Amino acid sequence: MNAPETDRLPAGTPSPRERFSADWLSRREWLDGRSRSHCLTGLAADWLAARPGALGCPRGIVDLGCGSGSNLRFLAPRLPGPQRWRLVDHDPALLALARRHGATLRDPAGARLTLEACCRDLAPVDDGLLAGADLVVASALFDLVSRPWAEALVAAAAGRHQALLFTLSVDGDWAFLDAAGQRLEDDEDAAVRALFQAHQRRDKGLGPALGGDAPAVLAAAMATAGYRVEGAATPWHLAAGERELLPLAEQLVQGWYDAALAQAPEEQARLFRWRSRRLAGLAAGELGLTVGHRDLLALPPLPAGGA
Repeated sequence: MNAPETDRLPAGTPSPRERFSADWLSRREWLDGRSRSHCLTGLAADWLAARPGALGCPRGIVDLGCGSGSNLRFLAPRLPGPQRWRLVDHDPALLALARRHGATLRDPAGARLTLEACCRDLAPVDDGLLAGADLVVASALFDLVSRPWAEALVAAAAGRHQALLFTLSVDGDWAFLDAAGQRLEDDEDAAVRALFQAHQRRDKGLGPALGGDAPAVLAAAMATAGYRVEGAATPWHLAAGERELLPLAEQLVQGWYDAALAQAPEEQARLFRWRSRRLAGLAAGELGLTVGHRDLLALPPLPAGGA
């Protein structure tokens, strides 16, 4: 959804109800892992390890918009066990894939995970969505959701004293890079990005979408709910000439073009020329890309007298 961004089609995909491409999800997973904050993951792991509970009781983790399970694959070896995961997505095919992959995973102590697949929409934010969770996670989801939905989710989790780890939320920014890794900018890039940002805010099924405002809206809602909030910039960087990432870079440019064209169909000829020029630069190894993302960790307030 960035749509799920560990699990989504390229930015600008019109609806989270579409079936996300397993090929796209697989292609982006390595880059997601390289980009996301290992520090915030470590802090979440420390919080789970210290959470009061019965000795040996599994840590409950709910993964919203889990897609094919890339968030599960990243986090399971890095969070303390035993772990009980509930994977939530509206796509039964991707859920089956996530569960199949999850069956091969182990926690850091080598124990198998307990997995439950829950095929449902993310709305409403009800007891069934968050029940049993110590930690609620989601990756590349929140550009697609509305402000009321995001605020309702944070408030519901706060009422249950659940921690939140929301990763790879796009911030609406992207740019091309030259061979030295410096940001390039021209009027055509700025115009396409503005159209893309406008398209991001269309209703994706949960009300007018947050788009690149998602990290700021989430952080504000978390603070209002009394959470201790930590954030980290986690941009994608695809260097010029990084050939193994060229197909992904090309898909991103195509996604930006598609979104811009949907927003301004009368600009088709101009947008086509922009796409052709930038794809040629990528193919020649002259251009790279950066795509802005942000990770957020929200921990419940310490008990009175806590350190």
